Amino acid sequence: MEETQTDGCDPNEQDEPAANHAAEEENSYYRIRFRGNGQEFTVQSRISNLKSGDPVIIKTDHGPEPALIVCRAASAGEPDMVRKVSYIITRRATQEEEEKYQRLPLLEQEAYATCVKEIKKLDLPMNLIRVERFFNGSKIIFYFTAESRVDFRELVKNLVQEFRTRVEMRQIGVRHETQIIGGIGACGRELCCSSFLKKFESVSIKMAKTQDLPLNPTKISGLCNRLLCCLTYEYDSYRSIKKQMPKVGKTIKYEGTVYRVARTMALQGTILVVSKDGEERILKEEQWKKAEPVHKGPAKDQKTE
Repeated sequence: MEETQTDGCDPNEQDEPAANHAAEEENSYYRIRFRGNGQEFTVQSRISNLKSGDPVIIKTDHGPEPALIVCRAASAGEPDMVRKVSYIITRRATQEEEEKYQRLPLLEQEAYATCVKEIKKLDLPMNLIRVERFFNGSKIIFYFTAESRVDFRELVKNLVQEFRTRVEMRQIGVRHETQIIGGIGACGRELCCSSFLKKFESVSIKMAKTQDLPLNPTKISGLCNRLLCCLTYEYDSYRSIKKQMPKVGKTIKYEGTVYRVARTMALQGTILVVSKDGEERILKEEQWKKAEPVHKGPAKDQKTE
């Protein structure tokens, strides 16, 4: 359940009659959630008339798991485009399976409360985040955070005796904690990590600098108090554009005047330059492309400072 795709929901397709999709490929594609507030995944199915809220059975590595249809997935952009899916829908859920699925959150809440009680009893330095129970009852996974390694062998022993099934304790970091809990980002939308991100990419302060973003931690940090994942989205584009532009600190000569590049604005394709007299000027792309680079040398008019 840890991989997801970035296909969006297509509201226009969701309500279209099945006949309108006769020309599509034999397989249909949907967005599903295993839990009401969990991540969305793109799945493949030979059932073409599923609607939002329909319970279905998904084929997973550990056996069949129920899920709810969120919407039909957006159409592929190209006819020969190969769509990547996370799971496959095997069939609709039966009424008995649907009733059992509806009880699953309650069973997970009970397991959560039991585990918290045991943690306090054993005085373990850990914070329980979420409990995930397999539909077939073969395993229960307890997600927790801790500042260091925790000896939870006694805890696992007690939980196995309580639930009579396999128990797995999984320690996660603050980014994964935020991914599990979910929330709303500064942009007003659901957090990327809890909605569509497949994995966490490495984020550096250099990415914020390249995009001319304010280096205020409150502005470029997410709910996890780590750098925003979205800093990676446009970084490559900014870097590619800025490679073609004069670098900040370099000196150029335009229309007989020597300027120092003070700032580059990649999206606008302009640069802010300052003359030796302190005069500021914005040069458009067609202007700075005509400028000549000035190299440091003995000539008086080539001094950069």
